[in-house]
Amino acid sequence: MTASFQFQPLSPEFAQDPYRHYAELRAIPGLTYFEDFDIWLASRFEDVSQIVLDARMVRTMDHIASREEIEAQQRAANWHDMPHHQRFVQFSLLDSDGAVHDRLRKQVFQLFTPVMVNKLRDEIQIYVDHLFDSLADRDEIDFTADLAAHVPGHIIGRVLGVPNEDCPQLRIWSENIVQFFDIDRSEARKELAERNTTEFYEYLTRLKAEREANPGEDLLSRMIEAQKAGLMNEDEFISTAMLILMAGHGSTIDVLGSGMHALLRFPDQMQRLRDEPGLMKTAVQEMFRFESPLPFFHRYCVEEVEIAGKSYPRGTKFGVLYGSANRDPAQFPDAGRFDVGRTPNWHIAFGRGAHFCLGNHLARLDMDIIFSTLLRRFSSLELSGGEPQYKRGLSVRGPVSLPLVWKAA
Repeated sequence: MTASFQFQPLSPEFAQDPYRHYAELRAIPGLTYFEDFDIWLASRFEDVSQIVLDARMVRTMDHIASREEIEAQQRAANWHDMPHHQRFVQFSLLDSDGAVHDRLRKQVFQLFTPVMVNKLRDEIQIYVDHLFDSLADRDEIDFTADLAAHVPGHIIGRVLGVPNEDCPQLRIWSENIVQFFDIDRSEARKELAERNTTEFYEYLTRLKAEREANPGEDLLSRMIEAQKAGLMNEDEFISTAMLILMAGHGSTIDVLGSGMHALLRFPDQMQRLRDEPGLMKTAVQEMFRFESPLPFFHRYCVEEVEIAGKSYPRGTKFGVLYGSANRDPAQFPDAGRFDVGRTPNWHIAFGRGAHFCLGNHLARLDMDIIFSTLLRRFSSLELSGGEPQYKRGLSVRGPVSLPLVWKAA
């Protein structure tokens, strides 16, 4: 870090406006070392893209460190003494590489292709219509809690084969587990993550037994067949089911909230969408660029690499700041403006390379249906109260709540 710039991603100021801090990072030549996390931060689009597309960059230390070194790193990060979290969360499709990652991804990929996802369109529309019907007689809602929080979990639960009545609990487990991925690793947050992982594991074990007795057309049933065929073991089964359910909740809820806030901040763009509803697909992509819901990930290099003119030795840890890269004016003209017609829009909110987001088609379909229905059914949408507070941390981006006053068309 330079003497004049201190990166403080846990501060309230960063939560409300990380983009000023990202701009300062991008102005510093090369990558920037963040001592608190022992990581080199990549903030420019070009550097982030290079890292995530490089096959020498991996998600885990398994390729570059001994078991003793990995355990020492876990203790240093308070990432230890969590039996179920370490077993099912710290190992996953997301945090695996090479042949293991490819094998696990192959078992679930088929149900997340555009063709398969589009088959859910009518079901999602019916669910969203019913949800709006239940809220229509209210003058004010919390867009996050009353609307956004209810759709992604229900839909991803439907894909996996979770009963509708269980979906609200899955969101609670998911949020309490995911919160420990950020850089604030207190003992209280650690205990919360482990306890919720244990409860989630016990639930999935019961659900799996039920589906084994009564298989269906859902993803859980397909994964059971994959396990019987020797394509995944028991721990991989639970970990993959847990990851899919967690990934289908928080980030989509967050980008729904920040997307709604963007429309409110740029009323000309909301009116443009009302006038040109065919722009909704590009508008959804712009929502992901403008407020990337997962703005930070990491990679390790398995051999010496050169980035931005500097060499980094094998085992170096890199922080890729998607949230900063997607506001880089070197890549996106007028990057700080929300533009529902932005074309081209090659953002990297879904990542790149082997770890490109599996559920991106489903998330975008959810958002397309929700915002299209919202603008069609409500002629007036305004913030209620002051500016919304955003979640604290480096790894997430979304409003805590978003109170709206609305009026039916």
